[in-house]
This record gives sequence, structure tokens and C-alpha cells, in this order.
Amino acid sequence: MAEVRSPPVAKKVEHVMQMFGDVRVDNYYWLRDDSRCNPDMLSYLREENAYTDSVMSGTKQFENQLFAEIRRRIKEDDISAPLRKGPYYYYKKNLQGKEYVQHCRRLITDNKAEPSVHDTMPTGPDAPPEHIILDENVKAQEHGYYRIGTFKVSPDHKLVAYAEDTKGDEIYAVHVIDSEALKPVGQPLKGLTRYLEWAGNDALVYVTMDEILRADKVWLHKLGTEQSSDVCLYHEKDDMFSLDLYASESHKYIFVASESKTTRFVFSLDVSKPQDGLRVLTPRVDGIDSSVSHRGNHFFIQRRSTEFYNSELVVCSVDDTSKTTVLIPHRDSVKIQKIQLFRDHLAVFEREHGLRKITVHRLPAEGQPLNGLQAGRSVSFVDPVYKVDSTESEFSSSVLRFHYSSLKTPPSVYDYDMDTGTSVIKKIDTVLGGFDASNYVTERKWVSAADGTQIPMSIVYNKNLAKLDGSDPCLLYGYGSYEISIDPFFKTSRLSLLDRGFIYVIAHVRGGGEMGRQWYENGKLLKKKITFTDFIACAESLIELKYCSKEKLCVEGRSAGGLLMGAVLNMRPDLFKVVVAGVPFVDALTTMLDPTIPLTTSEWEEWGDPRKAEYYFYMKSYSPVDNVTSQNYPNILVTAGLNDPRVMYSEPAKFVAKLREMKTDNNLLLFKCELGAGHFSKSGRFEKLQEDAFTFAFMMKVLDMIPAPV
Repeated sequence: MAEVRSPPVAKKVEHVMQMFGDVRVDNYYWLRDDSRCNPDMLSYLREENAYTDSVMSGTKQFENQLFAEIRRRIKEDDISAPLRKGPYYYYKKNLQGKEYVQHCRRLITDNKAEPSVHDTMPTGPDAPPEHIILDENVKAQEHGYYRIGTFKVSPDHKLVAYAEDTKGDEIYAVHVIDSEALKPVGQPLKGLTRYLEWAGNDALVYVTMDEILRADKVWLHKLGTEQSSDVCLYHEKDDMFSLDLYASESHKYIFVASESKTTRFVFSLDVSKPQDGLRVLTPRVDGIDSSVSHRGNHFFIQRRSTEFYNSELVVCSVDDTSKTTVLIPHRDSVKIQKIQLFRDHLAVFEREHGLRKITVHRLPAEGQPLNGLQAGRSVSFVDPVYKVDSTESEFSSSVLRFHYSSLKTPPSVYDYDMDTGTSVIKKIDTVLGGFDASNYVTERKWVSAADGTQIPMSIVYNKNLAKLDGSDPCLLYGYGSYEISIDPFFKTSRLSLLDRGFIYVIAHVRGGGEMGRQWYENGKLLKKKITFTDFIACAESLIELKYCSKEKLCVEGRSAGGLLMGAVLNMRPDLFKVVVAGVPFVDALTTMLDPTIPLTTSEWEEWGDPRKAEYYFYMKSYSPVDNVTSQNYPNILVTAGLNDPRVMYSEPAKFVAKLREMKTDNNLLLFKCELGAGHFSKSGRFEKLQEDAFTFAFMMKVLDMIPAPV
């Protein structure tokens, strides 16, 4: 057996920071290098990676077996549910052994027929031939990292614009190609975000970023011209705001939104007259958040305010946006998440009791007055806890397409007939290897937080293996920031835990959006610690309810969920056996004090502005790097990406270096930094599975669940 090397020791270079009479010393500040070129920094990261490889070398065989097991469940040659758009079916195709997808289409033979939930794309020798527009596998050969952020077909289907990221830094180049001849049209547009829309068949609207990677300018590009001659339609100079860009379902308008964490206002661009520029659609009013959709002679506005915190839906005339009519009033217990418009229907995605629901309303004919809504029809779902998402549908049809999964139901695509209420499954991801959903039980449990609030948890386990007597291993996942909801979703690799007796749990803590806007408001700014105490309450409840014990409890969170992991590590290190912190935001105070770091200025409305004493001392009281102390810690795995633009690699690197210096235990502390990836780690589908196998192997190594090699 190979000898395990000693843990790396990062050199100390004293860096003193002083504010409000408070002195902080950061001996590992030198690890931050915005150029990512410092040889000492890179050498330290490589030492950490080598140490991780050394510690895990004895379980490499098991990790590889896990990877092979996870991969065997995947139908490698598969296609997505074809989407009918105009005269074509569009779909993505995976090939055996290939990391990336092909973007394809087939002609629809009878394009005059009204779209139906029963439509099926013909295949076989008599069907129109498959046409491959873009093969990501070919493009990815030239790069260690490859990701398509946007793939947009022009209205006449003759051109395609796609945005590619080849480093993981989320700075994209946009290419336009002829969709039939596949030849490039003009030069690539460089230095863009992934926000991209067609304005007719010969122009693109796109967004660029400033030096702190804030989406701040929206541009109009005429095909056939140089990028340097593009017209800037709007420049958002307030560094608390960033831009969003999207097209109406009717494809008549492009909307540009400028948003902070509390305020959002919208401009419209008439696609038939892009040269006329942007028109203010909803004004900028502090505390008012609006999103706009279009149908016929009406704009539909989803509007949130301090008073109407779960949003209301109003409608106004395209010609007079100042007069609005309420279609769906604000409700305390139901949050309007988003709407989707069709020629004859309105689909409303709402959130109630911690779960999403869909309600469909029939609309009067375009051009008719719209003074209210008819009673809606709800779409029904079978699982007690589940995840449902909107996806692209044909505006002129009566077919609503949505994605559905649960902790035991593989990702599925449904077409729903909004006239009849009929749901037809168009695709369910194949899970090979004898998967049987009936072997798994999903539950929703409610936990009393410290202040008496009921916190929902989503739970799944294999009923044939889980003993439910406190002896089972358990993985508890948490996030709890940005009003993001971690709905109960299916993950194929997770079966490798469930089928070894693990119980998997999601803690829907405050700071997320699962229970509506107030759920988020009560876990941010000067209430941020509620997120952490909610998570601790969930962990303690799992032990009390005999789902696991402290000796079998593993916890995981990524990004802002990594902040959650860092905070609870310092607060209750005795409560967990294993902690996995992915790309964790753990140096919160120092980062939020530096407006030159990407995302900082726009984040002050999430975490607080520590240039004010109240926020400074509150953030200091939980910021993980600032609260590492001399105590015993559990077994810890930390991951990072060198090119990460969202959480700088130096945050987890500093956290690990300080933990190594301070901790008083002999438990494992491993740091794995991908030197060629960003926030979302490696880009290939199998590469991501390898990372799951590594994480699972780490947990099972600590829990002594790895069988002896045969």
C-alpha cells in the first residue's frame, strides 16, 4: 500500500485588516491571485490535490467500481423529448461513450396540423432525415472544458446562434452558423454573457459584463457587421443592479430587466422595429420587482412589493402601461413563481405548502377585453414531494410542456392539453440496472426550529434496506440562500447511496424560497443565522426520529450551501461525521468588504454591506473563515474550481489552510481544486459522475462502509 503523505502546510504571510476598531489577521490572504498565475499559490493547490489523491489512493478501486456502477445505469445513447417548433422537431442526442450532446432537428411532414399532446416524431427509413446542427463532442475536442450556455434558432430557422464557454469562467463567445450548411456567419462575438436573443432574422441582442463580471450593457448586433459597431441599447451604471434578457413567448418583444435583490424594472424592444430601441415598460421604483410577458394587445406583469411579497399578476394594454387590472391578487400562503403565456391560455406556476403547482386558465380571444380570469384547472401530480419546472412550449398551441421528477421518479417530460386536462408522458429518463421505483419511499417531515417555525424536510430511502432504528447512514443536503428552492429531484448517482442503505434528506431551510418570499426574507441579512440554526434543528431531528445517529450523519452543501456547511461546522462540529463543502462561500466578510471581487456589490442586499458596523459585526460572527477555532472537527471534504467567477478558489483554499492550522483532531480534511474548471466543475457528463463517485467514496471511507478488495 502506498504511503500516505503528510498534509500540506500553507505558508503564513501576515495580512492585517482593521475596521470599526476591530483587527483581523488573515495569514492566508496571499492565496488570492486574480490572475490565477502565482507559482506559490498554484504549487500549494497542487500539493493539496496530491495529498487528496494520496489519502484516497487506497479506495481508488472502490471509487472506480462506484463510477462504473453509476455509469451503467445511464442509457448512453439517448435523445431528449423532441420539441415541436415551427416546421421542425428539435432535440438533443447523446451517443454511446460521448461526454457531450448533438443538437439535432427533423422536418415535420404535416406542419399544418395543430400541435397535439399525442404528436410523435417519426423515425426510421421513411421519416425525414435527422439533421445534426451542432456536435458538442467535436467542438469540445479542442478544449479541456466545454459548455454551451445558449442555443437559439432564428425565427425563420435558417440560422443558429450559440454561446460557448471554454474555461468555466462563464465568459462566452457567441457563434452564428447556417443551420443547414453549418458554415459560420460572420465573426464570433467575444466577451459575452449567455443572455442572447434573436431580434428578427438578421439581428441579435446580447449582454456584456464589466470588470467585476456584472451584466451591465445590452447591445444590438446586425449580422454582417463588426462587433465594434454594435449599438448599446442600455448601460446600467448602478453596481447594485445587473441585467437580464429574455424574449416573450409570442416572440413579438424582447424584454431587458435591470435587477437588484429587491428591485427589478423592465424595458421592452419591439422585435419588428429594433432600431427604435428600448421603451420603459415598468418604471424603477425601489422595492418593486416586476417581470413582464406579452400576448396580443396586452402585457402581463408579475409584480412583487413589500406589501405584496408573494406577487400579484396584473395586465395592461400594450398602448397604455400606466393602467393595470389585477388578474390574480396577492395571497399570503401562495407565491406566484412564474407565468407562461399561450395564444389561448395562461399557465401559472405557483408555490404552496413548500411545493410547486401548476394552474391553467383559458383566456378570451386576442384583442378582446381582459378584465379577469376564469376559474383555473390544476395539474395533478402523483408523488408526495416532487419537482416540476416549466420549459419551452409552442405559443400558438394548447400544449403545455413541463419537466417532472421526484426523489424516486426519474426526470420526465409531459405534454399537457390545456383544453382537456390530459397529460401525456413524452419521455422518462431510462435508468438501467433493474431500477424499480416501488423499492423507494419518499416522505415529507416537518421539524420545529428554535423559534417554533415548522421546517419541511424531503426524505427518500430504500424500504428494503433502511432499518429506521438510528443505525442507518444518512446524507443531509442544504442550501438556504437567494430564495432558491431545492425541490426534491431525482439523481441517478444517488441510487448508489440508497442501495447501500443510506437515507437521503433535503432540509428546506429559511433563506431559500420553498415556502414563499417570507421564507427567504427570514433567512437573509441580519437573520442569516436562522438558516444555520434551521439546518442544525433538521440534523438533530433526524437523530431524534431515528433516521440516523451522529456517527452516521453526513451533510453536504454547495456554493452558498457551502457557507451553510462552514457555519454549522464551526457551530456544532460534534453533530456530524462527514461534511462535504462544494465551492463554498466561506470568506464572507472579507469578500463582501471588497467591491472589486465579482458579485460583491450586488450581494450586499443578500448578506448586508459590512462597511456598516451593524453588518460587519453580524457577518463576522458567522463567516466561516473568521470563526475557525481550536477544536475537534468532523471529517471534511472541500472542493473548488480555479476559474470559478462566483466563489473565488481562494475562499475554500484559505478555509482549508486555517482548519489545518487550528483543528485539534485527526479526522480527514481533504481539498480538491479543479485547475481547469469553474463553479460548476467539470463539463462532461461522465466527468461529473466521476466526481459523485469520489464524494461517495470519501463518505463511505469515513463510515467504514467500503468492502475489502477481493
